[in-house]
Amino acid sequence: MDDLRGHETWRIFRIMSEFVEGFEELSTIKRGVSIFGSARLSSNSFYYKKVMEVAELLSKKGFSIITGGGPGIMEAGNRGAKKGKGLSVGLNIEIPKEQYSNKYQDKRLDFRYFFARKVMFVKYSVGYVITPGGFGTMDELFEALTLMQTGKIRRFPIIMFGKDYWNGLIQWMKDTLIHAGTISKEDLNLFTITDDPEEVLRVIEESYEKQHAPVKGNRRKKD
Repeated sequence: MDDLRGHETWRIFRIMSEFVEGFEELSTIKRGVSIFGSARLSSNSFYYKKVMEVAELLSKKGFSIITGGGPGIMEAGNRGAKKGKGLSVGLNIEIPKEQYSNKYQDKRLDFRYFFARKVMFVKYSVGYVITPGGFGTMDELFEALTLMQTGKIRRFPIIMFGKDYWNGLIQWMKDTLIHAGTISKEDLNLFTITDDPEEVLRVIEESYEKQHAPVKGNRRKKD
């Protein structure tokens, strides 16, 4: 029992170290856009190519691209960032299968704990692009939606890219969740769905400019 307690105590320090390293390494990122999607899609897939296009467009406009650092869609995001001459960041995770580090990262961090990694995505992003993926992608999507719905984080664009892939889920939300009263119609305004890389750029740029517009104070007229 004492050994178990000691082990758990040391785990706390490992968790702390991941937060400290993440905050220190990512503190200079001001215009990060996180792209999520499947590790299983090959470089020949339609969505791989589209994600490269999205990442390149964003990078050319001065946004940094943040992914999970692995293969598939994550690689496409980092690869597109490099092509667009922008900063390419990978937040890698230690898991038994599918995850290996892609070669298109300018800045790489390695995480053992998913929850520490999630904090970095949220903290250093001004937008999320959710592309076709599995449970991990769904996890990132619904966690961000939950945090915004409950007012725990600031509002930023969540863009679900790929209408054919996501329409069934959106329809289920409408038919089941709204019908049951477990979410409201207004909650569907927390995200945008599109097939157009240019619209992804437009939505994120407009949101960023709105959030960072100078506040106009009321000037008092001279007597």
